Amino acid sequence: QVQLVESGGGLVQAGGSLRLSCAASGLTFANYAMGWFRQAPGKDREFVASINWSGRSTSYADSLKGRFTISRDNAKNTVYLQMNSLKPEDTAVYYCAADRTYSSAARTYYYWGQGTQVTVSS
Repeated sequence: QVQLVESGGGLVQAGGSLRLSCAASGLTFANYAMGWFRQAPGKDREFVASINWSGRSTSYADSLKGRFTISRDNAKNTVYLQMNSLKPEDTAVYYCAADRTYSSAARTYYYWGQGTQVTVSS
């Protein structure tokens, strides 16, 4: 079975940084595009960032450009999300997703992790 396991979430003060990791198994990692999405209480799931199979193409939500960076290490079957200058409005459950197609649309991703909580305090 395909599994995506997020880690690295936690509580951080505004202005701080976190790096999320997503470890994939049960698939040929280098053949998949990866994405990060988040969902805050009372809000819809929203796109954060995506990366193609090689890591040479990336996409970000406009509001997050310059603060968040997505990367991947195909040798480790892992995708990362570096989050800097965190704000309280970044508080959400962050989900990792995988699909053969490079996309920013949640509906196109077939495999999903269980999520990791990120809480940013004032």
